[in-house]
Amino acid sequence: MPRELKRVVITGIGAVTPIGIGKDRLWEGVRRGRSAGGAVTRFDASPLKSHIAAQIEDFDAANYLDAKSARRFDRFSCFSVAASKMALDDARLSIDRQDGDRVGAYIGTALGGVSNAEREHETFVQEGFRGVNRLIALSVFSGAGALNVSIALGLKGPSLSNANSCSSGTIAVGEAFRLIQHGQADVMLAGGAEAPLSPLCFGAFDLIGAMSSRNDEPGRASRPFDAGRDGFVMAEGAAVMVLEEREQAIRRDAPIYGELVGYGLTSDAHSMTIPRPDGSQAARAMRLALEESGLAAEDIDYINAHGSSTPLNDKTETLAIKTVFGEAARRIPISATKAMHGHALGASGAIEVAIGLLAMQNGWIPPTINLDQPDPECDLDYVPKEGRAASARRMMTQSFGFGGSNAALVIAGTAGEGVPSPQTGNR
Repeated sequence: MPRELKRVVITGIGAVTPIGIGKDRLWEGVRRGRSAGGAVTRFDASPLKSHIAAQIEDFDAANYLDAKSARRFDRFSCFSVAASKMALDDARLSIDRQDGDRVGAYIGTALGGVSNAEREHETFVQEGFRGVNRLIALSVFSGAGALNVSIALGLKGPSLSNANSCSSGTIAVGEAFRLIQHGQADVMLAGGAEAPLSPLCFGAFDLIGAMSSRNDEPGRASRPFDAGRDGFVMAEGAAVMVLEEREQAIRRDAPIYGELVGYGLTSDAHSMTIPRPDGSQAARAMRLALEESGLAAEDIDYINAHGSSTPLNDKTETLAIKTVFGEAARRIPISATKAMHGHALGASGAIEVAIGLLAMQNGWIPPTINLDQPDPECDLDYVPKEGRAASARRMMTQSFGFGGSNAALVIAGTAGEGVPSPQTGNR
């Protein structure tokens, strides 16, 4: 028999980003409207074309983990646990008062602990096996972030990850949404984490020409939708949201940032590095999310774009938005916030969900900084340079990953006012 789908709200936000750690400092960083891009200091990037990254300089794992875990965990897992703890605190949710069997974690990532493995390999080359951290096997796989979150917080529900490149964080939120919709969990900590700033991980993206080489202007290097864009600025970071069954959230008088009402996921089936030129599958992911929400294109008040600052992706994303939204595309404000916090690969989509929620809560649309000369093929309202006060009740956010992975979410503002009831079915 078909069963009624549960409604899902977001009640907590945790963030570790180059423009701010914690929900409040993240928002302060967005309001400042400045890029975190700077010269790479973690290693010698001089042999590469790109020397720029958005690094987190003020993160101390000891503030979020016990001393033993802070020493043993790699940076990716530290980010995952820290953002999750912040999200739980923000949601005013005590796991001790929950049925731990009904609470899970879903942390998306592109590279997981690969940077840590890279460092351990250097040790191996110099010192042999005796110098290698004996716990390396427990840190390098993508699921380590979610599993460390579950262990640290006592979550006995689903513990999952995906490694769908730059759409991983958005997919994690969407799939966690599905688990609660279908009654397999009451609460999910969902988002993305990434710690990719090591020579080989960074250099791999440099080799394929994906990153900006505007080395003399690191703060202006990420410039989504600008005619002079030449690639993204790699970043590290994490964002995790508390997703919760709506009736439970209301019963405990939880803060509600918004209601997840639609999710779409497609594949270009085209190329590992080049988006499908007509943007058709990116558009289909967005359309699927809209269809599930029961909303029309003209009901969307705000879009947080993928906006990677790469020549092909920004143009294709613009085309996809026009395909889905038609004439409405020209009146919807669209932000590309990677220009500020950089591109943290699998964490970026989750960071952008967090920023979108805060934008709706605060009635202020973030800018797309460094948009000095708009590309004629990117001719929508990308909120250039300066943010603006605006009431947004319903938003879409989308992410596109290497290999053609396309994911989109539709979120309705506080408590999901005016949103049709979810359909029944077996989706």
